[in-house]
Amino acid sequence: MSLQVRSVPADAPEVDALLDAYLDEREATFPSAQGSYSRKRTPAAEFVAPDGTFALAVDTADGTEVPVGCGGLRRIADDGDDVRFEVKHVYVTPGGRGRGVATALMDALEQAARDLGATSVVLDTNDSLVAAGAMYRSRGYQRVEPFNENPNATAWYRKPVR
Repeated sequence: MSLQVRSVPADAPEVDALLDAYLDEREATFPSAQGSYSRKRTPAAEFVAPDGTFALAVDTADGTEVPVGCGGLRRIADDGDDVRFEVKHVYVTPGGRGRGVATALMDALEQAARDLGATSVVLDTNDSLVAAGAMYRSRGYQRVEPFNENPNATAWYRKPVR
């Protein structure tokens, strides 16, 4: 795989296709004991500089561009002196998994957060996404108290980036 990660509009057609696949997969695999999955996309306008960005990962190995992942970053309310940006909608296609795509996306999003003036990056996830939780913890994210009311989330994380 030859991977490129770049910023794109969050409502680009290739992003729409990836986010539809992400929401379909989450809905299909959401733990039934937690109720039903709430299908909700963050509005594309929240992923525009200086308050955010949206990243697309493409595999260019065969001379074409095949979208293999995406993720967004948006500014949320500061917590005192802590300028917080939130990672949203990180998704890697089944064919891109285990190939460094999520790492490349998170590298790009964390760098964008620093460039936009963040002092920390936060995110939420569901404990049923074991690999995602392990990746976030390996990157230095630490579990924190909930900072939002996402009905799909069971775990909230924060990482200082300054």
